[in-house]
Amino acid sequence: MTGFGRGQAENQHYTVEVELKSVNHRFLDIQLRSPKQVNAYEQKLRQIIKEYLPRGRVDAFITLKETSDDSKKVTVHWGLVDQLLDSLQKEGQSRYGVVDLEPRAILEQIVALPDFVEITEAKEEDESLEELLVTATTQAAEQNANNRAKEGLALEAVMVENRQQIEASLQKLKDFVTVYQAEFKERFEKKLQDYLKETVEQERLLTELAIQLERGDIQEEIDRLTIHLQNFDRLLIKKEPVGRELDFLIQEFNREINTIGSKSSAIEIKELVVNMKTTVEKIREQVQNVE
Repeated sequence: MTGFGRGQAENQHYTVEVELKSVNHRFLDIQLRSPKQVNAYEQKLRQIIKEYLPRGRVDAFITLKETSDDSKKVTVHWGLVDQLLDSLQKEGQSRYGVVDLEPRAILEQIVALPDFVEITEAKEEDESLEELLVTATTQAAEQNANNRAKEGLALEAVMVENRQQIEASLQKLKDFVTVYQAEFKERFEKKLQDYLKETVEQERLLTELAIQLERGDIQEEIDRLTIHLQNFDRLLIKKEPVGRELDFLIQEFNREINTIGSKSSAIEIKELVVNMKTTVEKIREQVQNVE
């Protein structure tokens, strides 16, 4: 199930923006893309996303902008500066005849060199950053979940419509089977009498008829298919994720319908089987997008 959410939070030090894009997936797969300052809070952010989006592939994009330099620290490696000045003073005169070097001029040249002047992140953890990350991630996850819920309602409406088509075909199948079995009994008795050219013993006729009817009996499959439709209705009104259960149930739909088709030779039943299989396939495609 697809979804998108965005959250933002800021204070005097940072501006944090979180974007969550999700698509359907068998399990929960969270891919975080964030700057290194967020690494310490990654597990907590994953837990927040999991609470709102229990299933799917979720791509999380976290952008961090520093609005002040409080988190930066300037480190001057004075030991290296001293070594440089001392070496220039001692070696400069002997090598190049330099008597005196102006330290100020040297400092102006080396101030931009990272070997001598280094700007690093302050080691102290900023609690305000964690609060901003939690706030922005929660906003994004809520928005994403709401979008997925809206899509879910639309999918539900489509699946309910398809489910009603299956029920209508199943009812036609039930009505036809009753008539079909009565006609089959009459045709079977006539064919047997014509074959034997004499009155058939009633007990033998019933035995043969029972065997033939049992081979083509689809009442058990019809009953199970009716139960599957009831379970389908039950799953659609559940509040928690039901995608896996629906996927399994669709397999059971197909199993029963295929068995009905293999047991029956009547063209009317074959047509109803084809209609039901086509509709079940439509539901299966929708179920792939259900959380």
